[in-house]
Amino acid sequence: MFEYEMQKLHAAELIQRADAQRLVKQAVNAGRADRRSARRSAKNASEGPVSSLRSRFARAA
Repeated sequence: MFEYEMQKLHAAELIQRADAQRLVKQAVNAGRADRRSARRSAKNASEGPVSSLRSRFARAA
């Protein structure tokens, strides 16, 4: 009976860990989506940088 209870506790802990990892991944994906949408809306804005710094200089050999 003890092994069964230990297995149940272990399974519950694994489920908790999976839920926590899923929440973290959702938060990261939401942050990425927010940054992407901010970049897209910035490109359509009437004001802002004309060009990026990368396009101004030649690439080093």
